[in-house]
Amino acid sequence: MIEINNLTKKFGKTTALRKVNLTLTSGTCVGLIGPNACGKTTLIKNILSMVVPTEGEIFFDGKNIHGDVFYKNNIGYMPQIGRYPENMSVRQVIQMIKNIRNHQGTEDKELFEAFEMEKIADKKMRTLSGGTTQKVSATLAFLFNPPVLILDEPTAGLDPIASEILRVKIIKEREKGKLILITSHLLSELDDLLTNIVFMQESVVVFNKTMEDLFAETGENRVSRAIHKLLKTGVLS
Repeated sequence: MIEINNLTKKFGKTTALRKVNLTLTSGTCVGLIGPNACGKTTLIKNILSMVVPTEGEIFFDGKNIHGDVFYKNNIGYMPQIGRYPENMSVRQVIQMIKNIRNHQGTEDKELFEAFEMEKIADKKMRTLSGGTTQKVSATLAFLFNPPVLILDEPTAGLDPIASEILRVKIIKEREKGKLILITSHLLSELDDLLTNIVFMQESVVVFNKTMEDLFAETGENRVSRAIHKLLKTGVLS
């Protein structure tokens, strides 16, 4: 689905990504984790063409994304911090994104309904809390039923009930065969979501493993404990 070859991104003298190679396939839920400033966000921005790589290539369904504006119609993106026109209502923002996407297929309104968005649909974006803005971002990411979902710290600011609603939705979409890429600092939330895990450190991919292999290698059955063991033994140092 997404193939990343020798991807390097420099900002001046700073190398944010260094020769990253990854293959992300349909039917997997991939956890992209690592310490702050390791390159996770830059990698996502490259996949979304929000920045241009210094070197390397990214392919979506076998086609180079360079110069292609249409491949992003197949991606639902939930940013860590959603920024929307402050004077528009929730309903207007959703309609605006619908107009931009010009989506012709069936809409997935499951999160809109589960989050009871109709109750706040006429509120201005500037009046919303951070958690409610996250609900808008989640609703938009899933709305167009995309085959790929990129979720950047998706539960940040969400209350426990909303977090559970989103967790169940992610599992459901994974089981439909979609590719889901998640970044999160809350490793405890990833245990029953992920099929694969990519660990980044200092701008490079340290490992890309299935959860089965990670747990077998560490003897643990939770993401946080497995990563902690690898750090403690020096594997990730």
